[in-house]
Amino acid sequence: MTIDFLTREDLEEFRSKLLIDIEGIIYNNKTKKWLKTQDVLAILEISEVTLQSLRNNGIIPFRKIGGICYYHADELDQALLSLPKGKKHLAEILR
Repeated sequence: MTIDFLTREDLEEFRSKLLIDIEGIIYNNKTKKWLKTQDVLAILEISEVTLQSLRNNGIIPFRKIGGICYYHADELDQALLSLPKGKKHLAEILR
């Protein structure tokens, strides 16, 4: 039986690799120009009701084609960057 020890360097290396993996996932999500509702829900980790409220209040721009809502990735980024700072959750914006 071997005992493995984790060093600070091991943890830093793991952290770096994890950040690279996360950046890759984020980049791959952004390469899609138009996102459907389910994509936005997964990316923002919000409920359908919250997304509907964000749309109704004009916070998140969208296009509706054939009954399906589409969100342009760049417009979504801009909308999120323009939100007030200090809010922990998007739902707090609606209060």
